[in-house]
This record gives sequence, C-alpha cells and structure tokens, in this order.
Amino acid sequence: MNSVQTGKIVAIVAAVVALVLAAAGLVFVLADSATTSARPVNEAQQIVSPPVNGAETKKVPVPGSRLATASPLYDTGRLTDVNCSPGELPAGSMTAYRRFLLRVTACLNRAWAAQFAKADMPFSKPRLRIITGKVRTPCGAWNAGADGVYCSTDRTMYLMISRDQLRNPFPLGITRLIAHEYGHHVQQISGIWSYYWTARSSAGKAGRLLLSRRSELQAECFSSIFMSTMKGTSLVTDADWSYTVDWFRKNGAKGWPQNDHGKGPTQAAWMTRGFNRGTPSACNTWATAARNVT
Repeated sequence: MNSVQTGKIVAIVAAVVALVLAAAGLVFVLADSATTSARPVNEAQQIVSPPVNGAETKKVPVPGSRLATASPLYDTGRLTDVNCSPGELPAGSMTAYRRFLLRVTACLNRAWAAQFAKADMPFSKPRLRIITGKVRTPCGAWNAGADGVYCSTDRTMYLMISRDQLRNPFPLGITRLIAHEYGHHVQQISGIWSYYWTARSSAGKAGRLLLSRRSELQAECFSSIFMSTMKGTSLVTDADWSYTVDWFRKNGAKGWPQNDHGKGPTQAAWMTRGFNRGTPSACNTWATAARNVT
C-alpha cells in the first residue's frame, strides 16, 4: 500500500471518528435541553363550566429572586377599579363573544396600566388572539385540556371559543380565564418571569413543578384581584363566584396530571385570598413556603 492510499485511509478513519463524536455530542445536548431547558412554553388554563340552573427545605436563592419575591407591584395597594362593564354575553353569537373578550381585555389593560404606573414600572399591553380550535404558538403545541394559553415569546393571549362555550357561555368563567392569562403577561413584563425561567434552568423535575405552581397560582390570584373589582355586579355575583371557587376546589387539578398548576384546594385558596384582599401583594406565591403552593 503506497503512501497516498495510506493517507486516504487515515483521513477516512478520522472523518468517521469525528462524525461519531459529533453525534454523541448532539445526543448529549438534546438530552440536556430536554431536562433543563428554560425555553418559554405555553402557560395554559381551563375555563370553568357554567353552573346548572409540609415544611420547606431552605435553599440558596437564585440570583434575581427579588424580581419575584419583592416586586414593586406588591407595594401598589388595591388593584385599580376601572368600572369594568363588558356587557351581556348572549348564547350563540360569535360576534357578541368576541366583543365581550375585547372589552374585558380593555378593562384589564386599564387596570394593570394604572398599577404599573403606581409602581413606576414600564407597561405594555399583550396581544389577544381569539381562536375556535387548537393552534401552535411560538411557545409550542397547544396544551391538552386548555381553553386559553399565554405565550411570552410573542406576548399573546390565545383564547379558544369552543362550540359548547358558544352555546352555553358563562360570563364570569370566561372573564376569569382572560384575567388569568393576563396575569402571566403581568409576570412577563414585570420581570417576575426573568427569575422564573432562570430558576427553571437549574432545577430538577420536582423543582420545576414547584416553580410552575408558584407561577400558575400567582396568575390565578392576579385574576381574582381583578374579579374583586367587579364584586357585586351582575357579572360577579356572590353565588357565581362561590360556585366558581368550589368548581376549582373540586376540578381545578384534573386537567394537569403532573401537578404543575396546584391541587384543587390550593387553587381555591389563592383565588379566595386574591378576591378578599384585592392587592398584588396578596399574590406573592414566590416568598411563601412550599407547603402553601402544593
């Protein structure tokens, strides 16, 4: 075998080795990203159906944790009452349904803009996309069992109107859903999620689920403080609110088998806390013990 042939064989062997190493490296990277990725995902929530006539382990704080535990929003007092009155929501009218969603979103924009102004923080509105079927967002595939999602990548609330909801709408239920997804937008633009995603990147499975519950329960609490501004109106009657809280107590965890949203009684507890107190400070799920966000 001459030197030219020998050189070719050496080159081929080197190329094969390089490919094997590259493939191994790719597998490692993919496996690592699957377990520690902090890439934004859809934050999903269900809509409530209409009524029928332990000790926490001490850990070293992740840098930036004060963005979540000590947000300036917590010092702004009661959420601003903007006299929200989205009107009627008759059954069977897609036009009326869209109008209702837009009006509620406008109320949320006014209320939270005022709250951010109190905190001397910059504010920006989320986008709203009303859909009639599951879609893929920039944050990924539609979450199974969800009626609405918020994607932080495009800062958009995706709200789905199903045929059943169109036939039998529950105005308080859809308002609560919008306000929940809006709560995730508040987390995004306030910097709370800067801590959330940083912490997720270095947490194990149990830690990521705990962080997810803190996020979801805070969004639910933010939703409830908005609902409290309409307490006693035709939209938020005592009976309908009690029914809604009880529905979540019994059913709130059924759509989330990994317990990333919190147990039903836990969801109901944060809903009640937010509604009764009406302040963002009531919703500081990041500074509370883990036993309170089970």
